[in-house]
Amino acid sequence: MRTALKGHLSLLLNQLQVAFKMENINWKTISFTTLNDFLHKPKHAASLAVARILFGMLMLIDIVEERGGSDLDIRWGDAKTCHFPLLPHLQRPTLPWMCLLYGIMWLGALGIALGYKFKLSCAFFCVPYWYVLLLDKSFWNNHSYLYGLIGLLLFTSSANCYWSLDSFLSNDKTNAVPNWNYFILKFQIFILYFYAGLKKTDMEWLDGYSMANLGHHWIFSPFSSIFTVHEIDYLIIHMSGFLLDLSLGFLLVWKKTRPLSILAGITFHLMNSRMFSIGMFPYVSIATIPLFCEADWPIKLLSKFVYKKEIEEKIPSVCNANKKSRVVLIMFYCLLQMFLPYSHFITKGFNNWTNGLYGYSWDMMVHSWDTTLVVVRIVDNKSGKEHFLDPSAWTHNDRWSKHADMCVQYAHCLKNNLLTEISKRNRQNSDIDNYITSQDISIYVDVWCSLNGRFQQRMFNPNYDLLKADWSPFKKVEWLLPLLTEYSVFRETIREIENHVYTWSNYSDVLFIADFPGLSLENFISPDLDNVTLTVIEGEVVLQTELNDKQVQLVKGSSIPIVSNVFHTILTVGERPSCFMYTYFNKTKDELKEEETSIKSSQYSPMPLLEDSAASVEGFVRMWDLVGNSILNLIYQVPMIRRAPL
Repeated sequence: MRTALKGHLSLLLNQLQVAFKMENINWKTISFTTLNDFLHKPKHAASLAVARILFGMLMLIDIVEERGGSDLDIRWGDAKTCHFPLLPHLQRPTLPWMCLLYGIMWLGALGIALGYKFKLSCAFFCVPYWYVLLLDKSFWNNHSYLYGLIGLLLFTSSANCYWSLDSFLSNDKTNAVPNWNYFILKFQIFILYFYAGLKKTDMEWLDGYSMANLGHHWIFSPFSSIFTVHEIDYLIIHMSGFLLDLSLGFLLVWKKTRPLSILAGITFHLMNSRMFSIGMFPYVSIATIPLFCEADWPIKLLSKFVYKKEIEEKIPSVCNANKKSRVVLIMFYCLLQMFLPYSHFITKGFNNWTNGLYGYSWDMMVHSWDTTLVVVRIVDNKSGKEHFLDPSAWTHNDRWSKHADMCVQYAHCLKNNLLTEISKRNRQNSDIDNYITSQDISIYVDVWCSLNGRFQQRMFNPNYDLLKADWSPFKKVEWLLPLLTEYSVFRETIREIENHVYTWSNYSDVLFIADFPGLSLENFISPDLDNVTLTVIEGEVVLQTELNDKQVQLVKGSSIPIVSNVFHTILTVGERPSCFMYTYFNKTKDELKEEETSIKSSQYSPMPLLEDSAASVEGFVRMWDLVGNSILNLIYQVPMIRRAPL
């Protein structure tokens, strides 16, 4: 760990060396005074103003869409909905107050774009934004974290001194900002790219297992005549993505490579906007790329198209408020951002098969999850009865199922909701024979998922009562089962078997599963599946169906047909984990393929912002209807209008 941090620090110092060289500063003679002068050297504010305007405009869209502004009534309207705050005592307000917060956040983003009452606007945006972000970890991702950081960095800057309403209305006009305004933003964007590249040094990425079958996407059509789908996945997506992330920050800093790197960066982000549902992230990234250009590039560009002759705008030779304490804070922020993505050895409780929550590590797309089954089992300890609950109950996504901390939060939320239902039925004297009747309950989850093309396997001990979980952010999760890395070598075999099975028929399919000794899988084969066969690849298992009590022991290489429309149990015996596969014919597969084809054909537009403009306008109107409704509710007690969840 220490060696890795030293290596990253060395590379960062190399970037600083290039930056200082461009400013005619001798790296070898650098001192705190030199660094102070460098950070406070005046720069033209035009490029910063463009970044401020674009960021504010994009956040106006993001708040409505990815932050959930258009669905406030669904996301925050039901008091029973389970949310997953980072801080245990952080509580969400009622729907009217939440709608009001979103309205304030949106007005803050508008103020940032216009440069009006800039500090207040930044506060209006940042405070609700971070509050909403911290309220629910299940919606976290790296770019949401990035937006919050950029908002905070803009708050500390003077980005409103140019091309803003504040500068228009002010008598004290200036076109210059201290260099640290640019440096801190460029550093953050550099970290975004460079650390994303460092995270891709993981062999999962370098071996080509992180992103599978993306080569089928229409965006790679120009390469399909030269490469196979597998070659596109490996050479273009994995290798080119790794090299681009690792080097783009350096190439943007260096003036000679900047034009080509800008083109590469814009192309990369536009491709991502078509391949993934990542909201405004590609456009925010594109909007920040010009920060690496000369600070007055917008003036020079405008002079070629608007003015008859180039305008030379002079900037002051010295910026006011040259404070050494600010330099210390900037360096502290930089070191903090370098450390946090590798701080998971401290926050062990948030780790699962991968390190930490997906949100501040810059490990974009390194880990691909495929979850096939989540079982929520509730045991009434008084009656001994078992009850099973839909894992989507009272939640908006399944992100909770792959993180131990959120599993515990979900279990306690379920308990509160169930006890409320019990109390309600008791008051109504309802027939509760088929329901939980005791407050003494236990909750267990059984999560089956695959990481980067491996076997489907259990993530957590299915016999661990989450209501009694001993969880701490600083302790390893004791009920987390290990990733069966010893079977990672089978991934190529899995691909070969899949390709072979797919040649049988348009309806043929295969599912690969691994399990631990002493644990059993109870499975129900849908009547939509025909010719189901179980084949053991490694280890030993015992098969039993509900049709009879006969047990059949299967060893490596054994196969047996499985009857559809009945339950069967597979128990792993012996000392080693087992791995096996189901091959079958799926009658509904053609319908699923038609649906996938329809989805893909709707993604051919290279201009998604224009393509989605109608939906964005509709979402905007719906959000402000809810905000207006919330104001009337808070003042005049007008009831809130809510839609039923889908």
